[in-house]
Amino acid sequence: MRVIKMGRLPLTFCLTFLLMATVTFGAPPKKSIDVPFGRNYFPTWAFDHIKYLNGGSEVHLVLDKHTGTGFQSKGSYLFGHFSMHIKMVPGDSVGTVTAFYLSSQNSEHDEIDFEFLGNRTGQPYILQTNVFTGGKGNREQRINLWFDPSKNYHSYSVLWNMHQIVFFVDDVPIRVFKNSKDIGVKFPFNQPMKIYSSLWNADDWATRGGLEKTNWAKAPFVASYRGFHIDGCEASVNAKFCETQGKRWWDKKEFQDLDAKQYKRLKWVRKRYTIYNYCTDRVRFPKPPPECRRDRDI
Repeated sequence: MRVIKMGRLPLTFCLTFLLMATVTFGAPPKKSIDVPFGRNYFPTWAFDHIKYLNGGSEVHLVLDKHTGTGFQSKGSYLFGHFSMHIKMVPGDSVGTVTAFYLSSQNSEHDEIDFEFLGNRTGQPYILQTNVFTGGKGNREQRINLWFDPSKNYHSYSVLWNMHQIVFFVDDVPIRVFKNSKDIGVKFPFNQPMKIYSSLWNADDWATRGGLEKTNWAKAPFVASYRGFHIDGCEASVNAKFCETQGKRWWDKKEFQDLDAKQYKRLKWVRKRYTIYNYCTDRVRFPKPPPECRRDRDI
């Protein structure tokens, strides 16, 4: 190994050398652009349970004893950055689930999930994430959010490219799922996905495994949305590749991995707020799934 004697080099070169030595290739996603609901989305069921405010820049989903409701993106996307500002159901939200997710259209589907599980007043909301590849899921992780998501709007986003899927809460990475095809783990790369969101009753499992039931005396339950940001490679549902592959900002080298600061924040979330991680569940998985080590989950 050749040793460079820093003391004999000009100061500017030394500083440049030190900066280069600490460079990492991670970068935060580009800032989301807030657009009206109707630009990127349309309602899919129980249309009368979606309320439009401020010219469609904000919508409320309403759940009562009769039905919930939901919406989906107009387009299908193969990679990109997708974000939503959501204010969760306030107060006693037991049994309710607010979902924001991407999903492909066939039986062996790919899926990237945010699911917010309601709780008793004063108890923390639980955020469950999951990744399906080739129709296989069982990759649940759960965290307690470090704030009350029903008090104010917060940003929930997904960065998805050929190298990784990253879940963000207010630009804090809470989960990463790396492309591990080389070790036999399927990765979503050739099935375009639509984006969905819904508010529905799931009191058979959502709160304490279904032990606590929805209190319909508290209905209607309302989840609020704004932002509606989509920055993705739009494709037909049968497309196998993105025509702009390698040309969009999320394909660049700095988005192939998290940087040191992002991994530090991810570690903070895991240490302080994670309440379940399939990677460490030895009852379900006596041998950790192979992607867990690459994702730094074990």
